[in-house]
Amino acid sequence: MKATINDVAKQAGVSIKTVSRVINKEVSVRQLTREKVQKAVEELNYQPNLAARNLAGAKSFSVAYIYDNPNAYYIIDMQEGILSACKQQGFELLIHPCDAKDKNITEEVVSMVKHARIAGLILTPPLSEMPEFVQSLVALDVKVVRIMSGDVAPDELSPCVMVNDRDAAQTITQHLIDLGHKDIGFIAGDAKHMSTVERYKGYRRALKESNIDFDKELVIEGEYSFDSGVSGAKQLMSVEKNKTRPTAIFSCNDEIAAGALFAARLMNISIPEQLSIVGFENSPFSRQTWPKLTTADQPNNQIAEDAANLLISQVRKQKNQTTISQYIPKLIIRDSTAKC
Repeated sequence: MKATINDVAKQAGVSIKTVSRVINKEVSVRQLTREKVQKAVEELNYQPNLAARNLAGAKSFSVAYIYDNPNAYYIIDMQEGILSACKQQGFELLIHPCDAKDKNITEEVVSMVKHARIAGLILTPPLSEMPEFVQSLVALDVKVVRIMSGDVAPDELSPCVMVNDRDAAQTITQHLIDLGHKDIGFIAGDAKHMSTVERYKGYRRALKESNIDFDKELVIEGEYSFDSGVSGAKQLMSVEKNKTRPTAIFSCNDEIAAGALFAARLMNISIPEQLSIVGFENSPFSRQTWPKLTTADQPNNQIAEDAANLLISQVRKQKNQTTISQYIPKLIIRDSTAKC
């Protein structure tokens, strides 16, 4: 017979309310009492019914991950990281994909929050970078944590987890410069993502600090997709009179870089002997190509888990923290880059 909360309370010698406080990880419980309850939970193999718990009281134990991102690997990493924190903290996770360009996006998410009784939201780009959208959610008296590109939070609307794409992009561009490359192409991601802007700024800063003239013809607008990498590389490497062909390409993410590598193969350009290519994020794309891609390791799983823990601490009013330690993706050198 399945154990109930009453069974746990009886075995631990405490009230049902105290068991509930321990299960909900409230801080107002003495450590000795907490240990007695946890021991009883383990011995009885008690499994709280999270759905029933949400319905039974005014307090919600559900958080939602709201996203608009075409990169499947990014989404999976984020979901796994958030889910890991939710399982440890006794919360349920609702996953809600949406279209940031939809003019009714705010109404859609506000309605979801109200009907699903959500206690908190985790937002990733580009939704996390839309102040008016974030303001509408904060006005609902729901906790919000944003994952954003940059070194400092842009405002005080909600706590943020920052990813310093600019410094990482400068480091990876400098790696190419140190190999002797001066004509370095840049294939951008979606313009609506601040990560694109920050990585572009890092690329430009590396060129400037190495006294390398910037050539706007080496910058290609694009999006975070394999096809964008293919078309971008073809534009950069096409044979035209008086055109500078890059000896290296900075791709705004690994998916773009994989597309650029594929295009180079179609054009009979050997990698890295004739062209070095770098990506960003250290996604499976960077390890599934041949040669494997030099990239910047962005630990999306850990970033998401930290964001979820920060959100839950806000829901429980345990902390008044505004940011988590800044993440700076680390350079990983593989076989797609070589001396010029």
